[in-house]
Amino acid sequence: MKFVDSASIRIEAGKGGSGCLGFRREKYIPDGGPDGGDGGDGGHVYFRGQENLNTLSEFRFNRLFRAKNGQPGSGQNKRGKSAEHLTVEMPLGTKVYDLETDELIGEITQHEQVLLVAKGGFHGLGNARFKSSINRAPRKTTPGTPGEAREIGLELSIMADIGLLGMPNAGKSSLIRQISSARPKVADYPFTTLHPSLGVVSLNDAHIVMADIPGLIEDASEGVGLGFEFLKHLSRAKALLHVVDILPADASDPVQNYLTIEKELAKYDKELANKPRLLAINKMDLLTDEQKDKTVKSFLNNIDYQGKVFNISALNGLGCKDLVYGLFELVKEND
Repeated sequence: MKFVDSASIRIEAGKGGSGCLGFRREKYIPDGGPDGGDGGDGGHVYFRGQENLNTLSEFRFNRLFRAKNGQPGSGQNKRGKSAEHLTVEMPLGTKVYDLETDELIGEITQHEQVLLVAKGGFHGLGNARFKSSINRAPRKTTPGTPGEAREIGLELSIMADIGLLGMPNAGKSSLIRQISSARPKVADYPFTTLHPSLGVVSLNDAHIVMADIPGLIEDASEGVGLGFEFLKHLSRAKALLHVVDILPADASDPVQNYLTIEKELAKYDKELANKPRLLAINKMDLLTDEQKDKTVKSFLNNIDYQGKVFNISALNGLGCKDLVYGLFELVKEND
């Protein structure tokens, strides 16, 4: 399924049913009087959050959502049936905008959260409503009012506890496969991750959600590589995990790679750049015991980082259990 994080749709609430013009007609009852009933209300349109959805792909081709109209009233003071409301399921993290006014209608952040986005029309009144002492046979009715119609913009920011950062091929996808049940694509070439993916990391009876996004490269803010538009999916994360490849296959400098990510992050959003984080130094299994301390110390001496550091191998799981404990502790601290 293609990942889609923005969409535009049209929604139309139902029209209210018209009131009825009617008069009582029964044998032996002359001058029965007006008995036209009211119409039914039009259906509203609601958006409802669903935690098992993580893309707006449904709205790529299905762009019109229309609630039903209320039924008209009838004689014998019978009111028309009100229409059922239309509920459209949305992934958590969806922002809903009115495209005509640029107004933020609301955000869907919780499972089963309901957001009213278009009100149905009010029912019309039957002529029985207008009977009075001076007008015993009114012929007046009112039509139902039209429902609201809106052009809606949808923007999805994935809900996650931990967001993964790193250069392409730093091992982010391998790590999320190692510590969660997610199975993102892994290969020995850059940009194997083309869209964000989620993994659930478990520890005893607790769970946290981790988001993997496409890797950043230098000048991503200017559109190089896949750009940095996917960073918006980390904006809701409680904390970040920066994964560094200590032995890049392209022989690039790990220090420079780390600094490049931090620079591009700051260009995108200062608040995001200041989120709490952990540092995972990957591919430690490729170093001898003598090389590990020396290489890690040299790396840390050349970057401005004061947090916890985990030496791991996403391939064989080295150090990943300690990293998971560290991630749960970090999320708990920032809950």
